[in-house]
Amino acid sequence: MSEQVSNPTNAYTVPSVSIATARTGASSKANALGMRAMQERAYAKRGEQYLLIKSPPASGKSRALMFIALDKLNNQGLQQAIVVVPERSIGGSFADEPLSQQGFYWDWQVAPQWNLCNAPGVDEPRVAKSKVDAVRKFLESTDKVLVCTHATFRFAVEELGVQAFDNRLIAIDEFHHVSSNPDNKLGSQLGAFIVRDKVHLVAMTGSYFRGDSEAVLGPADESRFETITYTYYEQLNGYRWLKSLDIGYFFYTGPYVNAIAKVLDPALKTIVHIPNVNARESLKDKEREVNEIMHGLGEWKGVDPATGFHLVQAHDGRTLKVADLVDDSDPARRSKVLTALKDPTQKNNRDSVDVIIALGMAKEGFDWIWCEHALTIGYRSSLTEIVQIIGRATRDAEGKERSRFTNLIAEPAAEQSAVAEAVNDMLKAISASLLMEQVLAPRYEFTPKNAGPKEGFNYGEDGYKEGGHNIGVNQETGQYHVEINGLTTPQSSEATRICKEDLNEVVTSFLQDKTVLERGLFDKENTLPEEITQLRMGKIVRERYPDLSETDQEAIRQHAVAAMNITQQAKLALAQADANGSGTAQGNTALLDGVRKFVNVRDLDIDLIDRINPFDAAYAVLAKAMDEKSLRQVQASIAAKKVSIPEDEARELAKRALQFKNERGRLPDINSADAWEKRMAEGVASLARYRAQVKATQVQGESGNG
Repeated sequence: MSEQVSNPTNAYTVPSVSIATARTGASSKANALGMRAMQERAYAKRGEQYLLIKSPPASGKSRALMFIALDKLNNQGLQQAIVVVPERSIGGSFADEPLSQQGFYWDWQVAPQWNLCNAPGVDEPRVAKSKVDAVRKFLESTDKVLVCTHATFRFAVEELGVQAFDNRLIAIDEFHHVSSNPDNKLGSQLGAFIVRDKVHLVAMTGSYFRGDSEAVLGPADESRFETITYTYYEQLNGYRWLKSLDIGYFFYTGPYVNAIAKVLDPALKTIVHIPNVNARESLKDKEREVNEIMHGLGEWKGVDPATGFHLVQAHDGRTLKVADLVDDSDPARRSKVLTALKDPTQKNNRDSVDVIIALGMAKEGFDWIWCEHALTIGYRSSLTEIVQIIGRATRDAEGKERSRFTNLIAEPAAEQSAVAEAVNDMLKAISASLLMEQVLAPRYEFTPKNAGPKEGFNYGEDGYKEGGHNIGVNQETGQYHVEINGLTTPQSSEATRICKEDLNEVVTSFLQDKTVLERGLFDKENTLPEEITQLRMGKIVRERYPDLSETDQEAIRQHAVAAMNITQQAKLALAQADANGSGTAQGNTALLDGVRKFVNVRDLDIDLIDRINPFDAAYAVLAKAMDEKSLRQVQASIAAKKVSIPEDEARELAKRALQFKNERGRLPDINSADAWEKRMAEGVASLARYRAQVKATQVQGESGNG
């Protein structure tokens, strides 16, 4: 993984992350039962009542569900399986599959009348009654499998009650649509199913986090699930063809249609996601936007009558086929285009289409394996949506060696007096980039110093050395074992699970905190790293896991900060080596080499890690990608918003001051040369002022009552 300022096909893109893969072919190899690596891992847990499968797009989650469901129906005594998908188009992923031809025991079959995603009518209360009746009839029948949308399922549970589904498997696809918020109806219904405890649940998602920062499941419900995690790192490393994935953002000024030619390469199979008509980047005329994008590709030559695709002659003489999913003025034409894109006979034809232009479509569940470039104009408010869009470009296909995601973001104009909206867009883009960096990185196994070697990890030619700078690599899982002085280890089984399985979810909450991003990126001079790594991350962990002990909360905080900072510092170490001409990192060893460079500088300890701003590497990319004048303007606007220490932050600083006193035998000194010690002392003073104000108010109230 390394920073790349340019690449062979497009000198304008500035990826903030580039991952190179080993191409072992492991993720696409099937075992004797026809299961790929992720599916085999999930099937091994098929006896569990509650399963959560966290696995990236294109890893085969729908097929994994088929294997598990068929075993539950045939060997575990369940009556029926109900597969629930967020939108009708995804229902096709659960069509009939002759699994026995690849060695499995049974075939997956869905009778036509029970695939409600194919039934006419939209999912809204006015027309949903017939589909609810269909669910009722299915439950009364002896047939085994039903596929429906989230909406149909919600209406059915409302009308029939949770008890109607006893002794059945309910499989929820794209599980991040669920939320623990009481207002989320599907989330509340799942909570009721778990309380009744008479169904089996399989939840599947490629991004176990939500754009609104809500938890998908509450901690109590989440602890009931057995988690199967298959990482992006394992998925991409196990491909046969795809060598690398670049993820970046590109800043532009003026109308985006004038800038898009700089990043839209006609030689690449591309999905262009234009902005919503209400977005700041939109020209408020979606047809004009599509026409200008096509004009940038070449000269329009008409429409293919069979597919409805536009034909555009590119500047190199090739005829490009462009699918327009934006124009909805003619339903018949739009239907023709969608049918052509879904044509199973064209799935493996690289030349069936060249560019797809979409608005609100072609995201989750959309399967075009040849996509090499997902180009998105304007920020997306949901990190989940961005991860799904990136997933469109990460399919493995013959001859496809490189893919990329580019986010076009409007740069704040120099004359703008209010830059808040533009800054918000930028923060979202950078946040998504940093999140994907974490998602794409191998998982870390952190232990205190000198804990000893871990089984399955390779520590290099000299092996594990007591007291040395040990980094172990597990080639099968892609995990790194890193030792850290002073690391707090989790005490409970739940905290241990979180440190192993859910660090990305903690990091996601951190990256969705606007204050964290503003201070860490644009107010570095006035913000101490510990304010971000200890105070803000600590607050996020406490709010996310309120029932855990303080020791467990601190362990999770330390693990999350270490995972972020080691990835970021590894990237900086690589960039520095490349700039000095001493970079030797090759292919999939690049990130490991960067981690080694960072770790070998000195013994890693948690205090050192807490004193690193997690956004240093992102800022280095930003400074190259953005006009310096605009960057200074943004920094000034953020610095101007600095306020006095809030009460909750003062309380946390006082806690840290108490730890300092226990370790050093004295309280922090407000005149100390050490900035963090001084900040803790300021926190103690602020908390004293807050308490004095409360006491004065109480005294005033008592005297008034007297």
